Amino acid sequence: SVLRSPKALQLTLALIKLGAVAHPLILAAVHQQILNKFLIVRMRELLWRKEDCQRFYQEHKGHFFYQRLVEFMASGPIRAYILAHKYAIQLWRTLMGPTRVFQARHVAPDSIRGSLGLTDTHNTTHGSDSAISASREIAAFSPDFGEQRWYEEEEPQLRCGPVRYNPEGGIHCAAVSGGSGPA
Repeated sequence: SVLRSPKALQLTLALIKLGAVAHPLILAAVHQQILNKFLIVRMRELLWRKEDCQRFYQEHKGHFFYQRLVEFMASGPIRAYILAHKYAIQLWRTLMGPTRVFQARHVAPDSIRGSLGLTDTHNTTHGSDSAISASREIAAFSPDFGEQRWYEEEEPQLRCGPVRYNPEGGIHCAAVSGGSGPA
């Protein structure tokens, strides 16, 4: 298990589905909402094979929407983020809004799904629903990301600051101290 301080930042996986990735303005709007609330630990765009999608959504196997979801997620590029915040999972789920777009438009019209979602499959985003899911999903999308090592090496620096956003890499990193004030 991962050892962490009680004040530690929590990680979550955030996916931006291909409908949004294909539209630069929508992608930029979602990215800006993420930047306003989270530290971005990792970010990558990828094409997902059908087998990857089947494995990722295996808990939904047997549901009527499973095949449609797998086909959709394997049909184009998606953007995966690892986000950090003290309450990352709940905050991202709130920002996304309800899974069902019709419900999202009524109860959370300013949420990402409420304002940008088209259908329940094309609902713009995905987010982990628990810490256990987050660990599993982060490992599925970023097999090279070591969660334990991140908590030991990067988390304390990001939590205690100062932090800067690196637009080239699309992530936050500890600001290097030293020198004589702003450059």
